[in-house]
Amino acid sequence: MQRRLLLILAVLVATTALSACGGRDERDIPRVTNDSFSSSESRKCLADLKAQSVRFQVLPNQMRGGGCRTIDTIKVLDLGTETANLGPMTCPLAANFAAWARHAVRPAAKQYLGSDVVRIETFGTYSCRNVNGGRSGKLSQHAYANAVDVSAFILRDGRRISLLNNWNGQPQERAFLRRLHQSACKRFGTVLGPEYNAQHANHFHFDMAKSMNDGSAFCR
Repeated sequence: MQRRLLLILAVLVATTALSACGGRDERDIPRVTNDSFSSSESRKCLADLKAQSVRFQVLPNQMRGGGCRTIDTIKVLDLGTETANLGPMTCPLAANFAAWARHAVRPAAKQYLGSDVVRIETFGTYSCRNVNGGRSGKLSQHAYANAVDVSAFILRDGRRISLLNNWNGQPQERAFLRRLHQSACKRFGTVLGPEYNAQHANHFHFDMAKSMNDGSAFCR
Protein backbone atom coordinates (compact mmCIF):
# COMPACT_ATOMS: atom_id res chain seq x y z
CA MET A 1 0.00 0.00 0.00
CA GLN A 2 2.78 2.37 0.95
CA ARG A 3 4.66 1.53 -2.25
CA ARG A 4 1.53 2.33 -4.26
CA LEU A 5 1.14 5.74 -2.57
CA LEU A 6 4.78 6.55 -3.27
CA LEU A 7 4.30 5.64 -6.93
CA ILE A 8 1.26 7.92 -7.25
CA LEU A 9 3.17 10.76 -5.57
CA ALA A 10 6.10 10.31 -7.96
CA VAL A 11 3.78 10.48 -10.98
CA LEU A 12 2.23 13.71 -9.69
CA VAL A 13 5.62 15.33 -9.15
CA ALA A 14 6.78 14.33 -12.63
CA THR A 15 3.57 15.70 -14.20
CA THR A 16 4.03 19.02 -12.41
CA ALA A 17 7.63 19.25 -13.61
CA LEU A 18 6.64 18.52 -17.18
CA SER A 19 3.90 21.15 -17.03
CA ALA A 20 6.38 23.78 -15.89
CA CYS A 21 8.81 22.96 -18.69
CA GLY A 22 6.28 22.28 -21.41
CA GLY A 23 4.92 25.83 -21.96
CA ARG A 24 1.90 25.82 -19.68
CA ASP A 25 3.33 28.65 -17.64
CA GLU A 26 1.45 31.80 -18.77
CA ARG A 27 4.71 33.50 -19.66
CA ASP A 28 5.23 30.95 -22.44
CA ILE A 29 1.75 31.22 -23.95
CA PRO A 30 1.92 33.06 -27.30
CA ARG A 31 0.09 36.38 -27.09
CA VAL A 32 -1.76 38.00 -29.95
CA THR A 33 0.09 41.15 -30.98
CA ASN A 34 -1.18 43.90 -33.26
CA ASP A 35 0.61 44.14 -36.59
CA SER A 36 0.21 47.90 -37.02
CA PHE A 37 3.26 49.78 -38.31
CA SER A 38 5.10 46.56 -39.06
CA SER A 39 6.69 47.77 -42.32
CA SER A 40 9.88 49.80 -42.47
CA GLU A 41 8.07 52.54 -44.43
CA SER A 42 5.37 52.94 -41.79
CA ARG A 43 7.91 52.96 -38.98
CA LYS A 44 9.89 55.64 -40.77
CA CYS A 45 6.73 57.76 -40.83
CA LEU A 46 6.44 57.46 -37.05
CA ALA A 47 10.08 58.49 -36.73
CA ASP A 48 9.40 61.53 -38.94
CA LEU A 49 6.48 62.50 -36.71
CA LYS A 50 8.68 62.33 -33.64
CA ALA A 51 11.25 64.48 -35.42
CA GLN A 52 8.50 67.10 -35.83
CA SER A 53 7.89 66.94 -32.05
CA VAL A 54 4.38 65.60 -32.64
CA ARG A 55 3.01 63.61 -29.70
CA PHE A 56 0.81 60.69 -30.67
CA GLN A 57 -0.55 57.31 -29.68
CA VAL A 58 -0.36 54.30 -32.00
CA LEU A 59 -3.78 52.71 -32.50
CA PRO A 60 -4.56 49.02 -33.13
CA ASN A 61 -5.55 47.98 -36.63
CA GLN A 62 -9.30 47.55 -37.03
CA MET A 63 -11.56 46.29 -39.79
CA ARG A 64 -14.77 48.21 -39.13
CA GLY A 65 -17.15 46.62 -41.63
CA GLY A 66 -18.51 47.78 -44.95
CA GLY A 67 -14.99 48.11 -46.30
CA CYS A 68 -14.12 50.75 -43.72
CA ARG A 69 -10.91 50.29 -41.78
CA THR A 70 -8.26 52.00 -39.72
CA ILE A 71 -4.88 50.49 -40.59
CA ASP A 72 -1.58 51.97 -39.38
CA THR A 73 -3.33 54.89 -37.71
CA ILE A 74 -2.48 57.13 -34.79
CA LYS A 75 -4.23 59.46 -32.40
CA VAL A 76 -2.52 62.85 -32.45
CA LEU A 77 -2.17 64.24 -28.93
CA ASP A 78 -0.23 67.42 -29.68
CA LEU A 79 1.05 68.85 -32.96
CA GLY A 80 2.06 72.25 -31.64
CA THR A 81 -1.28 73.98 -32.27
CA GLU A 82 -4.45 72.90 -30.49
CA THR A 83 -6.67 71.07 -32.99
CA ALA A 84 -10.24 69.96 -32.39
CA ASN A 85 -11.89 66.65 -33.32
CA LEU A 86 -8.88 64.71 -34.58
CA GLY A 87 -9.71 61.01 -34.53
CA PRO A 88 -7.72 58.16 -36.09
CA MET A 89 -5.38 59.37 -38.84
CA THR A 90 -3.00 57.54 -41.11
CA CYS A 91 0.58 58.47 -40.34
CA PRO A 92 1.27 60.23 -43.69
CA LEU A 93 -1.88 62.31 -43.26
CA ALA A 94 -0.89 63.28 -39.72
CA ALA A 95 2.67 64.13 -40.74
CA ASN A 96 1.56 66.37 -43.59
CA PHE A 97 -1.16 67.99 -41.51
CA ALA A 98 1.31 68.80 -38.72
CA ALA A 99 3.75 70.29 -41.24
CA TRP A 100 0.95 72.31 -42.87
CA ALA A 101 -0.12 73.72 -39.50
CA ARG A 102 3.45 74.69 -38.61
CA HIS A 103 4.79 75.95 -41.92
CA ALA A 104 1.65 77.34 -43.57
CA VAL A 105 -1.09 78.17 -41.05
CA ARG A 106 1.02 79.96 -38.46
CA PRO A 107 3.09 82.12 -40.83
CA ALA A 108 0.05 83.02 -42.94
CA ALA A 109 -1.92 84.13 -39.90
CA LYS A 110 0.84 86.50 -38.85
CA GLN A 111 1.35 87.79 -42.38
CA TYR A 112 -2.26 88.45 -43.30
CA LEU A 113 -4.09 88.77 -39.98
CA GLY A 114 -1.39 90.03 -37.62
CA SER A 115 -2.11 87.39 -34.99
CA ASP A 116 -1.24 83.81 -34.03
CA VAL A 117 -3.52 80.83 -34.62
CA VAL A 118 -4.18 79.16 -31.26
CA ARG A 119 -6.71 76.57 -32.39
CA ILE A 120 -7.62 74.77 -35.60
CA GLU A 121 -11.19 73.48 -35.83
CA THR A 122 -12.01 70.38 -37.86
CA PHE A 123 -15.05 68.26 -38.61
CA GLY A 124 -12.98 65.17 -37.89
CA THR A 125 -11.04 62.45 -39.66
CA TYR A 126 -12.40 58.88 -39.69
CA SER A 127 -15.98 58.35 -40.84
CA CYS A 128 -17.35 55.21 -42.49
CA ARG A 129 -19.15 56.78 -45.43
CA ASN A 130 -19.14 57.19 -49.19
CA VAL A 131 -17.80 60.16 -51.14
CA ASN A 132 -19.94 63.24 -50.50
CA GLY A 133 -22.00 61.23 -48.02
CA GLY A 134 -23.91 59.45 -50.77
CA ARG A 135 -25.93 56.30 -50.17
CA SER A 136 -23.93 54.46 -52.79
CA GLY A 137 -20.70 54.83 -54.67
CA LYS A 138 -17.02 54.90 -53.80
CA LEU A 139 -15.90 54.96 -50.18
CA SER A 140 -14.51 58.28 -49.01
CA GLN A 141 -10.91 58.50 -47.82
CA HIS A 142 -12.51 59.28 -44.46
CA ALA A 143 -13.50 55.60 -44.38
CA TYR A 144 -9.79 54.78 -44.14
CA ALA A 145 -8.88 57.58 -41.68
CA ASN A 146 -6.93 59.09 -44.55
CA ALA A 147 -8.73 62.46 -44.67
CA VAL A 148 -9.40 65.49 -42.48
CA ASP A 149 -11.90 68.34 -42.89
CA VAL A 150 -10.77 71.78 -41.64
CA SER A 151 -13.47 74.32 -40.88
CA ALA A 152 -12.07 77.31 -38.97
CA PHE A 153 -9.16 78.97 -37.18
CA ILE A 154 -9.19 80.72 -33.81
CA LEU A 155 -6.74 83.60 -33.40
CA ARG A 156 -5.03 84.72 -30.23
CA ASP A 157 -6.89 88.04 -30.40
CA GLY A 158 -10.23 86.18 -30.27
CA ARG A 159 -11.21 86.30 -33.92
CA ARG A 160 -12.64 83.17 -35.55
CA ILE A 161 -11.87 82.82 -39.25
CA SER A 162 -14.12 80.19 -40.82
CA LEU A 163 -14.41 78.86 -44.36
CA LEU A 164 -18.14 79.46 -44.36
CA ASN A 165 -18.11 83.08 -43.21
CA ASN A 166 -14.74 84.40 -44.34
CA TRP A 167 -13.84 82.71 -47.65
CA ASN A 168 -15.40 85.75 -49.33
CA GLY A 169 -14.88 88.09 -46.39
CA GLN A 170 -12.46 90.96 -45.89
CA PRO A 171 -9.40 91.08 -48.21
CA GLN A 172 -7.00 89.91 -45.49
CA GLU A 173 -9.28 87.01 -44.57
CA ARG A 174 -9.66 85.97 -48.18
CA ALA A 175 -5.90 86.13 -48.72
CA PHE A 176 -5.24 84.08 -45.58
CA LEU A 177 -7.62 81.26 -46.51
CA ARG A 178 -6.49 81.14 -50.12
CA ARG A 179 -2.86 80.92 -49.08
CA LEU A 180 -3.73 77.95 -46.88
CA HIS A 181 -5.55 76.31 -49.78
CA GLN A 182 -2.57 76.81 -52.09
CA SER A 183 -0.05 75.53 -49.57
CA ALA A 184 -2.19 72.46 -48.85
CA CYS A 185 -2.08 71.53 -52.55
CA LYS A 186 1.68 71.02 -52.16
CA ARG A 187 1.29 68.58 -49.23
CA PHE A 188 -1.86 66.53 -49.77
CA GLY A 189 -3.00 64.25 -52.59
CA THR A 190 -6.48 65.78 -52.75
CA VAL A 191 -7.52 69.26 -51.64
CA LEU A 192 -11.11 70.46 -51.97
CA GLY A 193 -12.42 73.84 -50.89
CA PRO A 194 -15.39 76.20 -51.19
CA GLU A 195 -14.89 76.73 -54.90
CA TYR A 196 -15.10 73.00 -55.66
CA ASN A 197 -18.79 72.53 -54.83
CA ALA A 198 -21.47 73.57 -52.36
CA GLN A 199 -20.76 70.61 -50.08
CA HIS A 200 -17.33 72.09 -49.32
CA ALA A 201 -18.55 75.63 -48.70
CA ASN A 202 -17.71 75.33 -45.00
CA HIS A 203 -14.47 73.34 -44.98
CA PHE A 204 -11.26 72.27 -46.63
CA HIS A 205 -11.05 68.55 -47.35
CA PHE A 206 -7.52 67.14 -47.28
CA ASP A 207 -6.59 63.54 -48.02
CA MET A 208 -3.54 61.60 -49.20
CA ALA A 209 -5.09 59.94 -52.27
CA LYS A 210 -3.67 61.07 -55.61
CA SER A 211 -4.97 60.68 -59.14
CA MET A 212 -5.17 57.05 -60.23
CA ASN A 213 -4.33 58.13 -63.79
CA ASP A 214 -0.97 59.84 -63.34
CA GLY A 215 -0.36 60.07 -59.59
CA SER A 216 -0.71 63.85 -59.55
CA ALA A 217 -2.42 65.84 -56.83
CA PHE A 218 -6.04 66.95 -57.26
CA CYS A 219 -6.51 70.53 -56.07
CA ARG A 220 -9.78 72.42 -56.42
